Formats: sequence, C-alpha cells, structure tokens
Amino acid sequence: MLFGCAQENAENVDSAAEETGNTNAVADEPVETDEAEEEPAETEEPVATGENDSNLIVIITPSHDNPFFKTEADAAQAKAEELGYETLVLTHDDDPNKQNEQYDTAISQNAAAIILDNAGADATVTAVQKAKDAGIPSFLIDREINETGIAVSQIVANNYQGSSLVAEKFVEEMGEEGKYVELTGKESDTNAGVRSQGFHEVIDQYPDMEMVATQSANWSQTEAFSKMESIIQANSDIKGVIAGNDTMAMGAYAALEAAGMEDVIVVGFDGSNDVRDSIKDGGIKATGLQPAFEIAQMAVDQADKYLKEGSTGLDEKQLVDCILITEENADQLDNFSMAE
Repeated sequence: MLFGCAQENAENVDSAAEETGNTNAVADEPVETDEAEEEPAETEEPVATGENDSNLIVIITPSHDNPFFKTEADAAQAKAEELGYETLVLTHDDDPNKQNEQYDTAISQNAAAIILDNAGADATVTAVQKAKDAGIPSFLIDREINETGIAVSQIVANNYQGSSLVAEKFVEEMGEEGKYVELTGKESDTNAGVRSQGFHEVIDQYPDMEMVATQSANWSQTEAFSKMESIIQANSDIKGVIAGNDTMAMGAYAALEAAGMEDVIVVGFDGSNDVRDSIKDGGIKATGLQPAFEIAQMAVDQADKYLKEGSTGLDEKQLVDCILITEENADQLDNFSMAE
C-alpha cells in the first residue's frame, strides 16, 4: 500500500510539473486519492527458487575406456537432457587430484548438481564437502565414500549380495573343489573389499577349494593379463579364476587362452557386453550384473527431485540388487541393463 501511494503521488507530481513547466517540482501536500476505497491490484506470486538456479548437471566418472563407466555417463547424460538440463561430462581416471580439479570446474560453472562415480572413498570426501559448502549437491553412484551427510545420495549396487551369487555359481562350476586364483580391484575402492568378502563368505565354506594366489589387477584388463601370465607360470594346475570385475576377468581369460588353458573356469562381476558374449560363446562362465544404467538414471531423477523439492524423500545410502548372469539369461543383457 505504501508503495502504491508513493507511486500514485509521484504520478500526480509529474503531471503537475508538466503543467507548470517545472520538472523539479516537489509535492508540498500529499495528494488525496481514492486508493483506500479501491481493491489492491492483483500481482503474480514470486517464484520460489533455491540458492542455485543453474540448469547444469556435471557428470564425473572414471575413464570411459571401461564400458561400465561409459554406460554410467551416457545413461546419466541422457536422463539429464531428457529432463531439460544441460550437461558437462568429465572423467577423472581414478585420480583424486584430477577429480578435485573437476569439482572446482563444477563449482566455478555454478553447477546445479554433480553426479559422481568417485576416485576414492577417503580422497573424495573433501571435494564433496567443498561442493556442498558452495550449495551444489552431489549424487554418488557405484562407489560409496567413507562419510555420510555430505552427499545427498549414495546409490550403489549391492556388491555383497551380487558377489555371493557369483561365488555360489563359481563353486558349482568348480565342483566344490580345486585350486583357484582371485583377482581383486583397487584397494582404495570399497567395492573391491566388499566383493572379495562376498566371494570368501561363500567359497571358504568349502574345504576342498584352495586359493593359491590373490593379486590386485586394479580393475584393469591389461594388468589382469600380465598378472595372470605370472600366476600361471607358478600354478599351472589351477582350475578356476574369480575376478572382482569383468575387465579383469577378460584379461585373465585371454592369458589362459594364450597358455592353452581354456578349460579353466573364469567368472567376473559387472555385467559387461564383452563378458556376456564370452558367456554365450562358452568362455567365461558367469558374471554379476551391476545395473549401472538404472543406477545412473536413478541418481539424475533424484537430483531433479531434490532441486525442485528440496528433498529426495529417500535415505542417503541406497542398495540396488545385482543379477547373476549365466548362459541361461545372457541374451537379455545389454549395456548393463536387462531387457524387460
């Protein structure tokens, strides 16, 4: 009302000034109006907005050389653009320093949200906190961090459940006995430890199953190939290999093929198309599907809801069950997703 009176008063002053030719005229007396008797004009309600009105979602994953991480990035990007967001896709190559720089980039570009498959459970905490302090929420996929309350969501495959399924199939294929090798992932990745634990919770129940070697191949196919070559030289009588992911399984199987040991039982974990094709061809025996496509799109959906409503309505820590992939259902698998 005060603003309306002032505006009405000013308009009357301007009118008087034009009539007298004095454009610097000031009202000595308040001008009477009928405004008190009039209904106030309707105005539009202001649109409520958060601190950050950006339309940019930044998607950060490990290298796209691994099809699992490329699928994550592609799925997140497709969902974000479907919902009307702009996207920036970056890869940190499992380098925490590079990841930190990419978080700085996201902050400097005033991102609305960050979708992240992180470069280390401990090393990532500072970056996520930094974004939170800047008003930018993080939504983690695939890998957890060793902190709660700073990311909005941490959505990961149920690695323990999935690795238990794979281990049960491995034991069955091995006939519950024989020497075997385990290839593990990066020590800085909590998934590596969880999967190994899931494997052993099952395998260690069988006294005739003997692990003769365990080495980390850091999720790498080339490293798995070279590590497996060395292991074969010292253990030519192995019967099986259980790998913490599909790229390591592929590397191990290639080394076994090169050594003429195609009968050695190999299983992996992830659900890649490469391993799917090997299963269908009678090579690798099984894998555990992490639904990477679904998880990445879940993260974007939750980011969208959080940005619009201020909450996802869900717990921060969320587990998505894995699916055992064998020759029976391999045809249904494509790009880390099962056909309906």
